[in-house]
Amino acid sequence: MIKSDIVKSIISEKIRLSSNEGKAFAPANIALCKYWGKRNAELNLPVTSSLSISLDGLGTQTVLSLNEDQDVIFLNGQKLDPDTVFYRRIKEFLEPFRPDNIYFTVKTTNNIPTAAGLASSASGFAALVSALNELFNMQLDKKELSILARLGSGSACRSLYDGFVEWHAGTRSDGMDSYAEPLSNSWPDLRIGILTVTEKQKPKSSRAAMAQTVKTSLFYRKWPERVKYDLAAIKEAIKSGDFELLGQTSESNALAMHATMIETVPAVFYWLPETIQVFHRVWELRQNRVPVYFTIDAGPNVKLLFSHDNENRLKQEFPDLQIVKPFGSEDV
Repeated sequence: MIKSDIVKSIISEKIRLSSNEGKAFAPANIALCKYWGKRNAELNLPVTSSLSISLDGLGTQTVLSLNEDQDVIFLNGQKLDPDTVFYRRIKEFLEPFRPDNIYFTVKTTNNIPTAAGLASSASGFAALVSALNELFNMQLDKKELSILARLGSGSACRSLYDGFVEWHAGTRSDGMDSYAEPLSNSWPDLRIGILTVTEKQKPKSSRAAMAQTVKTSLFYRKWPERVKYDLAAIKEAIKSGDFELLGQTSESNALAMHATMIETVPAVFYWLPETIQVFHRVWELRQNRVPVYFTIDAGPNVKLLFSHDNENRLKQEFPDLQIVKPFGSEDV
């Protein structure tokens, strides 16, 4: 089974032009319990479930319209050459949605660095699927959109929602039980701090690093067992409001994921010296009784977890820290 089969099974005869354009925003998400490894690369089906938190206001805005001549794709205001990886990836994803003899104009804008380990592909494909849904008035529900977004980028299935989101790994070969859904829990005083070490594109894509890890890392054999434990712990922490458990488990899970990469052949090492400096500073702060933890995706940029009580202290320690309130500006 290939991606186009899944698309056709979901959209069926639902495509009907309802407006001149489709427009959508989707937030980036940061995995607290990581997605790392696929049981089916074609359909982006994960080995394990995962759990994330969406970054309110940070992500991708996409505007989609029809074009009679050719696909035209803009990224952050720049028209892309058809030979670029980004152009080819978007064009390939759009193929099953394409009515006969119709092309698309895609204008996508990220307010986070692109391909730098800040989940821009997740928000990008989630926004693209939502824009398609509006353009063609398909009236798909969030579960269907989540499955479709997953076909573009696995973690995109989680960017259809705000707040805490769990991606169910599923067991079916067609992936129709592999989708994301939000948790009902809210945590108004939780803060995410983004430390952008570099905005440069990372040297190896998450997709390539993931495949290499699954193929060559002996440590990866223990990864599913680790995720099972960590996922349960993080869900309990969210339910009970236990910040220490949330932070400790998220940080440990991230380091375990990177350990599987470092142990691959050849090693995949995303960290820069500045990345490691952040790690040590966070550990020093905890020794001084400042409750802050970090997590890091497949890239060099670091995200901090802390409460609103420590915003000023963390801003002093990291002047370039971008603070996100995942649950908005509720009073705490």
